[in-house]
Amino acid sequence: MKKIAIIGGGAAGMACAVHLLRAGREVVLLERGGRLGRKLSATGNGQGNVTNTDCSAAHYFSDDRRKVGRILSRFGSKETVGFLESMGGIFLPDARGRVYPAGRQASAVTDLFRAELESLGADICLGTQVQKIAYDGAFTLGWEGGHMRADAVVLAAGGKAAPNFGTDGSAYALAQTFGHTLTPLSPALVRLKSDPALVRALKGIRIDASLKVLRQGSICFECRGDVLFTENGVSGDAVFRASSYAKKGDTLEIDFVPDVEEERLQRAIETSGGSLLCIVPNGLGRALLKRAECGHGTLVSLLKKFTLPVLGDCGFENAQVTKGGIPLLETDENLQSVKRQGLFFAGEILNVDGECGGYNLQWAFASAHAAAEGILQC
Repeated sequence: MKKIAIIGGGAAGMACAVHLLRAGREVVLLERGGRLGRKLSATGNGQGNVTNTDCSAAHYFSDDRRKVGRILSRFGSKETVGFLESMGGIFLPDARGRVYPAGRQASAVTDLFRAELESLGADICLGTQVQKIAYDGAFTLGWEGGHMRADAVVLAAGGKAAPNFGTDGSAYALAQTFGHTLTPLSPALVRLKSDPALVRALKGIRIDASLKVLRQGSICFECRGDVLFTENGVSGDAVFRASSYAKKGDTLEIDFVPDVEEERLQRAIETSGGSLLCIVPNGLGRALLKRAECGHGTLVSLLKKFTLPVLGDCGFENAQVTKGGIPLLETDENLQSVKRQGLFFAGEILNVDGECGGYNLQWAFASAHAAAEGILQC
């Protein structure tokens, strides 16, 4: 294949371009926005959580999790770190296996890619939103005011989450041109809504807690991490992870002191005469005391089993990734379309989403490598 067009200048598109350019292929990288890697620059709360040391397929959701596992086995977290460090920089894991640049700056990761693409002589077209693709022995890509021909196309234009970064879901139509279908789309890694009356007094409080998602009384997910109360619900690392499982009608159960047993809590509360000082942050303690005074439970039950109804999520505008997309079953082992030879996919446009913790960027890098391998084998 002579000329490859990559649609989308995010993490997957840039990574795929680097692999192909290093192999001596001619690449044109087309990005609808004015800058490459805008979403990458915001990842990990701006600190750049690029992968996770435990990147098994168990951390992903897809119509073909086994294929996800095979692709990750070919390009896992070690390969991702090696790939990134081949461009410069140092990447280190934290205690939970989340890998960050040593400087903890996501925008610097984007800068690494930009510098590498420039050194490789990449042909980058910014402000170019591909609106149609046709095939007549080769691909013709068209956009307002221009078009190009290509021997292969990598569709890496993202999903529907975080439209402020230019990922509004319009790229799905390019795949549907060739007969591809879409699984249902929904926001993932997103804040959850609850009854404002239950969270208003807690707004702004962040705490390390244990979180469970209950459905008809049974636990369908549990984790530990940050819980941040907002004006209409909850956010934070633990909530983002839970959002992949929680549905409207479920209940969140929060343990504010997961390292302390109920008996010890009861003794401390009795000793202090009903105070929660040095047990939870003062603002949270005051709110729980008021709730207990109003008859909404004992202090111990409120500390260990604080419940909130799930009323929904905060939508694609506030989501980090998209659940759903082009089914993996409509691709081969290198993510080439089974409906049109020469059309490849990478990143969030596929029906693959991971838990919070670097898993989605790992998929971006692994899928980009798989697509590049497929092109190089043709």
